[in-house]
Amino acid sequence: MKLAAPGAPHLTYCTNIHPGETWTEVRANLERYVLPVRTLVAPGRRFGIGLRLSGAAAEALAVPAALAELQAFLAAHDLYVFTINGFPFGAFHGTRVKEQVYAPDWLDDARVAYTNRLATLLAALVPAETPYGSVSTVPGAFRARASSPAAEAAIADRLLQHVAHLIELEERTKRCIRTALEPEPWCVLETVDDAIAFFQSHLYTLAAAERLAALSGRSVVASAAAIRRHLGVCFDACHMAVEFEEPAAALARLAAAEIAVVKVQISAGMVATLGPDDAAIQSALASFADDVYLHQVVECRDGALYRFVDLPEALVAAADDREPREWRVHFHVPLFRETLGVVRSTQPWVATLLEALRSGAYDGHLEVETYTWDVLPASFRGEPVERAVARELNWVLERLES
Repeated sequence: MKLAAPGAPHLTYCTNIHPGETWTEVRANLERYVLPVRTLVAPGRRFGIGLRLSGAAAEALAVPAALAELQAFLAAHDLYVFTINGFPFGAFHGTRVKEQVYAPDWLDDARVAYTNRLATLLAALVPAETPYGSVSTVPGAFRARASSPAAEAAIADRLLQHVAHLIELEERTKRCIRTALEPEPWCVLETVDDAIAFFQSHLYTLAAAERLAALSGRSVVASAAAIRRHLGVCFDACHMAVEFEEPAAALARLAAAEIAVVKVQISAGMVATLGPDDAAIQSALASFADDVYLHQVVECRDGALYRFVDLPEALVAAADDREPREWRVHFHVPLFRETLGVVRSTQPWVATLLEALRSGAYDGHLEVETYTWDVLPASFRGEPVERAVARELNWVLERLES
């Protein structure tokens, strides 16, 4: 929905929280969940959708009859789509996801084809009066898959192939679609500095502009501008808090590097202070270790950061450690919970981020993304998911429209 806050960004929640990999399942979820959420949060108002489409669902929706059915449904219920979560390609609920969430990555031509398809679908859905539509995507690749300059160059080349598609798409449809790389722990783009270094080394270069010019048939100058127009970052609040970034400073560094924050995912992670008597905290954290998702951990000890690829690995390392340190854990927890038993959330970090966005008159895309409802410990998920989502959206609205 379009907000009344300074800059008037669009706000929604991501439908990746609802299990469903086929287009039939996704379509059913829109009616089952999105309509009740709109009634609870914005009755009578036009409501935007943050759509998540798997590879299979995107292929099915590309059939003209299916796309026309969705367009009719949106028109009938005064809904619109302005952003798509193009991060997870395959199954995202009820099975082991872990590091497979990045596959296929930007080292694989299948990622280009999938993201091109999402952009084409979004161009048919985003309203004409909306400045752009956004597609968030994996941050290059899982770091273990792309630890060399050659791998980063290959990722960049596929991104340029995708930009060539976005240029042609905008010319044909008059809709600007922007793709947003989402930094995440243990990936090629992990921190804000990683994102800046990647853009400056591989995308904001004469060689990149020349390559895109060859792909698109545009001039080198126009191609350089198109890279900046169509590529940016998705700033995920949980990921950035886990990386110990400071909200306003991180946004300022991206702005100084002329990297667009195309989309902000509003999400909270977990914080734990460990030390000599932390048995209760470690036990509480263990209850969040599931077999579905990666829960990367970043530890701050004496001012230095140390990283674990998943929560169980971190807990094993902590078993006999009595030194004081702080953990931040990549587990998207409800925004409205400041604590989860003896564990804290990064909710104060999120509130600081929202204030920075508001004071900076951010006018882009905002998407609440707590996709972990079905793996939260039972004591923290005792209400219908549509009511929990509505509570999250209202928590955000209170801070943006106060």
